Amino acid sequence: MCHKEGVMHRDLKPENFLFANKKESAALKAIDFGLSVFFKPGEQFTEIVGSPYYMAPEVLKRSYGPEVDVWSAGVILYILLCGVPPFWAETEQGVAQAIIRSVIDFKRDPWPKVSENAKDLVRGMLNPDPKQRLTAHAVLDHPWLQNWKKAPNVSLGETVKARLKQFSVMNKLKKRALRVVAEHLSMEEVAGIKDTFDMMDINKNGKLTLVELKDGLHKIGHQIADADIKILMEAADADGNGTLDYGEFVALAVHIRKIGNDDHLRKAFDFFDRNQSGYIEIEELREALADEVDPNNEEVISAIMHDVDTDKDGQISYEEFAAMMKAGTDWRKASRQYSRERFNSLSLKLMKDGSLHVNM
Repeated sequence: MCHKEGVMHRDLKPENFLFANKKESAALKAIDFGLSVFFKPGEQFTEIVGSPYYMAPEVLKRSYGPEVDVWSAGVILYILLCGVPPFWAETEQGVAQAIIRSVIDFKRDPWPKVSENAKDLVRGMLNPDPKQRLTAHAVLDHPWLQNWKKAPNVSLGETVKARLKQFSVMNKLKKRALRVVAEHLSMEEVAGIKDTFDMMDINKNGKLTLVELKDGLHKIGHQIADADIKILMEAADADGNGTLDYGEFVALAVHIRKIGNDDHLRKAFDFFDRNQSGYIEIEELREALADEVDPNNEEVISAIMHDVDTDKDGQISYEEFAAMMKAGTDWRKASRQYSRERFNSLSLKLMKDGSLHVNM
């Protein structure tokens, strides 16, 4: 529908699809058209936008059209079928290079159980050549979607479910830790942040809207682009109600001012390390995330432990905790929480070293 009306979304990702209500038959709605643009047939765009893990190769090459939406939807389909993204790496440059290489792994579990038809659709949506890629219309006409009633109901196992759940929980662990950091700031630090909050809260209702946040940041000299302010807002709005309360704003201020020095991180670590053993054990992790994770969902807790515990001794040391807090490219927080400047310069660097093979 969007493409038919000449609208390109440019930021499709799982978080930008919401159900209209809690019913099993609820309509699925696409949201967040903040980066969308109107396009004319054949028109090419050059601005680097979107979320790293869902970005089509031609976006990095700075010459793209509406085909980028089909690519992003293909990445989402890949994740829904196996629980992890198709193009992943530890660094932003690694992610960009994986996207450019566009090699799709169909060997890992549970791909052997997935039908050839489904794989064929994923391949068609993730074709690195936008001219050869399926159009949105062709995707809807694909046999896998047309014959869905005849498809066998194959269980893809607990792994996929746990991976998808982990998608949201990891971010919550970081947000929880940021709130703890916020609660341990010194009186001076807090006073300054409280004054800023009060100054921004124009209608004095104890909540900041996006407009208040934007005006307030500009007033105190933070020249941040509107799209990036929206990212900050989304990242800090822990309860997802569209406004920031004081606690959420403090966590955001910590993030902006980089107050998160080792002193503060140490306090957050101690908060999780209840028995003061110098390590966060799995029991303590379970307790810290009690209101986020269903107690019998042991796989999610194990998966987080597995990711953060890099030396695999079964517990999280302070160093491992600090690395998690400072890590930039965990795919589970694949929102637009990255610096557009960094991706711009990364794209230029890849062009210079020939990785992009740009056909202008």
